[in-house]
Amino acid sequence: MKVLLIGSGGREHTLAWKLAQSELVNEVIAAPGNIGISGEPKCKSVNVSSEDIPGLLNLATSEKIDLTVVGPEAPLCLGLADAFASRGLKVFGPSSKAAMLEGSKVFSKTLMQKYSIPTANFEVFDNFDKARALLSSCLFPTVIKADGLAAGKGVFVCKDRTEAYEALDSIMNRRMFGIAGDRVIIEECLEGEEASFIAFSDGNSVVPLAGSQDHKAVYDDDKGPNTGGMGAYSPAPVITEALHEKIMNDIMIPTVRALESEGAPFVGFLYAGLMIRNDEVKVLEYNVRLGDPEAQPLLFRMKSDPVPLMLAAIERRLGGMTIEWMDEDSVCVVMASKGYPGAYEKGLEITGIRRAEEIEDVKVFIAGAQKKNGMLVTSGGRVLGVTARSKGIGSAISKAYQAVTLIKWDGVHFRNDIGKKALGR
Repeated sequence: MKVLLIGSGGREHTLAWKLAQSELVNEVIAAPGNIGISGEPKCKSVNVSSEDIPGLLNLATSEKIDLTVVGPEAPLCLGLADAFASRGLKVFGPSSKAAMLEGSKVFSKTLMQKYSIPTANFEVFDNFDKARALLSSCLFPTVIKADGLAAGKGVFVCKDRTEAYEALDSIMNRRMFGIAGDRVIIEECLEGEEASFIAFSDGNSVVPLAGSQDHKAVYDDDKGPNTGGMGAYSPAPVITEALHEKIMNDIMIPTVRALESEGAPFVGFLYAGLMIRNDEVKVLEYNVRLGDPEAQPLLFRMKSDPVPLMLAAIERRLGGMTIEWMDEDSVCVVMASKGYPGAYEKGLEITGIRRAEEIEDVKVFIAGAQKKNGMLVTSGGRVLGVTARSKGIGSAISKAYQAVTLIKWDGVHFRNDIGKKALGR
């Protein structure tokens, strides 16, 4: 079969690499893809934007695509899955209504409140002065979130009133995220350890992936502004067997049933960002796609072929299926441009990837790099996801950082503590 993969980042490179290994797949066409995807067996990239839905429909039709897999959230929120399904095309990804789970934090928080899915207490504001008035009396730290899509950067954990006023002004007055900041949520700050829980869903049944943990802040020890993710590992020991069952019964299955009750059955990767404290689990946020960089360690240690699971989800026959995993840990360290998540320089030559991949069970996934004048150069904030697999989390961490030290460019930035919390357990 021929697969169309939508997107261009590290998650999409990882998906392309994994999909191409399937015996069911003859070719993976990525739109727009990236230089890393184009270098994988059975894969090619075509220059069609991930948000050009008419262009993607034409591509799917002309290439006689059998399955479309959507990587990023924006095309899903724009209705890509609806448009493809209306043409009779098989697409793994939720409808625009179901994608509101990520597209609007107000929608997701209201849904959780209505269906008693555990989350932080919150209030919604569409008026700056009213929001600011609440901040004059609320407890700190507190969390302020832009309602709409903000590339993972629309959440501010504010330790005092000064930081909260600044965040609110940035979102609502200075329009840091455009219309995504028309409304904000102000919610209590949950304490504990964060984890990512991702599952295949067919709108009724849920098949979970292994647990994973992302590292959102740009600097070590979770300091600095939030990013799209600076690294991840799997499995996450904070998710015990008992907690896994609790998450499924109290969060994942109720979320899927809630969306079905709302007339928005969810087909695709359902991602719950969780805060875990002792035996209590609450939802921080939802995503409607595979996480990035969680995709890298998850798919790197996944034994099962994802294609049958995707087809089963589309055809609503996922019940009873399971996923087989390698008995190893996997770690991804994101290598980023100096200045990210703010302004950063592009076009800097990257060296050392080939040497890094000579290490056994190491794979470098491209997120923001391109070829220029015969050289591989930086083109994004998050540039590479250096991913390693080994028996034991400590060994996997060591292997990942051994590979990282071989890769160079001017001003490269990465965290030095990816996986540290797992070692502590």
